[in-house]
Amino acid sequence: MASLKDIRSRIDSTKNTQQITRAMKMVAAAKLRKAQTAIQNSRPYAKSILNVISDIAATEKVEHPLLGRRENPKKILLVGLTSDRGLCGAFNTNANKAIDKFYKDNKDKYETIDFLFIGTKGADYMKRRYDDLTIVDTVVNLAREVSYDLAKKIADKLVAHFQEGEYDEVHMVYNEFQSAISQVVRGEQLLPVDLSNNVFEDQEEGFEFAKDFIFEPGPQEIVADLLKKHFAVQVYRCMLESLASEHGSRMSSMENATKNAGEMIRTLTLTYNKIRQAAITTELIEITSGAEALQG
Repeated sequence: MASLKDIRSRIDSTKNTQQITRAMKMVAAAKLRKAQTAIQNSRPYAKSILNVISDIAATEKVEHPLLGRRENPKKILLVGLTSDRGLCGAFNTNANKAIDKFYKDNKDKYETIDFLFIGTKGADYMKRRYDDLTIVDTVVNLAREVSYDLAKKIADKLVAHFQEGEYDEVHMVYNEFQSAISQVVRGEQLLPVDLSNNVFEDQEEGFEFAKDFIFEPGPQEIVADLLKKHFAVQVYRCMLESLASEHGSRMSSMENATKNAGEMIRTLTLTYNKIRQAAITTELIEITSGAEALQG
């Protein structure tokens, strides 16, 4: 049985840990509010710009290299979005499992599947499991440097790989933010851009929409410019989704850790009091027995 000193030391250590987890929860909550606001501002724009491209492409029959679907794709680049740090529950685990599943399901289908990781946890996970992976790049410090400029740099790199013919498709796996306690792993094809969600096709039956627009400059130039912005915005949005999911998962994990620490402190305190009371009772019995022996 542990001594009173050992139990007291464990109680103090658990209280220190509880203070740390409580502070981490508060920090994550503050960062989550900021990230959530950024997501709410970026989602409508990201959706609207794709709808505009879809409308112009549908009405004017515009063609662009980023829209052209290649037959029999053989070379795939998978972008995995994770974090650089742990202590965020199942955030990284779920994303890593989805990345691993994509690789297992498609490694025999395609000739090449290369990886670009945003966050070190995904890269470390896949390196431990496979020795023959090709990792094009790993972007770190995501929690500190999430900005449109960073997203644009990554987007430009992905577009360059695609246009130079190095890859036929570019996919991304990330955690989509639902709430502080709910994140859903998503897998999306980034390139070529999918315009299947056409606004005109979603109109109600009998609703006629005039499609005889006059564009200045021409529709080809407009689509080319919007596609560059669209792709950078989509990468930026996914990074924001992942960051908010990380903060939400960390906040929930630290809250659970704080509660568990409280339960452990209560259990240890009860054990401490029982042992202490037993020691006091034993000492009283020994004193009483000694006194009676002296009188007898």
